[in-house]
Amino acid sequence: MSDDYLSKPLSLAPTTGSDEPKTSSRFSNVTSASTTFGAPISPYLNYDPRFLQQAQPEFIFPEGATKQRGRFELAFSQIGSSVMVGAGIGGVAGFYNGLRTTKALQQTGKLWRTQMLNHVMKQGSGTANTLGTLAVMYSGFGVLLQAVRGEDDDINTVVAGTATGLLYKSTAGLRKCAIGGAVGLGISGLYCLAQLARANAASNGNSGMKFL
Repeated sequence: MSDDYLSKPLSLAPTTGSDEPKTSSRFSNVTSASTTFGAPISPYLNYDPRFLQQAQPEFIFPEGATKQRGRFELAFSQIGSSVMVGAGIGGVAGFYNGLRTTKALQQTGKLWRTQMLNHVMKQGSGTANTLGTLAVMYSGFGVLLQAVRGEDDDINTVVAGTATGLLYKSTAGLRKCAIGGAVGLGISGLYCLAQLARANAASNGNSGMKFL
């Protein structure tokens, strides 16, 4: 390469004359293909833009998979949400109890702040642990039932809720264990009814809830 060529300024315009490189047979085939199809072919990816679908974006799902997340994917968000909700509810309740306690004992200053902080943190963490444990049990039963039955429906929700109540109160005696199972059955049953009413309202074109 000569020094005269290096001293020339860089230009993006196509060169002419003797400096123009010879076109190879591969590029000539691309040119002929573009004239055959009647549409320009990208010089970078070498494809015909007509073959690309200019429609709405589509998502690829494995064969036989549903378009909604399963129990295992939802378990993480359910457990985290339960812990956060429990911490919020317990913190508010602890703050209220702390106000009552410190007012009864007539505590002020640093002692009042310390007692308030202890009430908020203790009750907030306790409620967060309780709801987090319940969420872990419910999610575990739900994932297990989905794997055994091969489908995810309201039956899994009701059975998982009932089993969670039974297991959580299993160490408190037979009577409290039965009460815990009944509470789990009632909450999961109400949730399924609310979901069914919501689906009914959506299918009928009504925005409000429709109770069965």
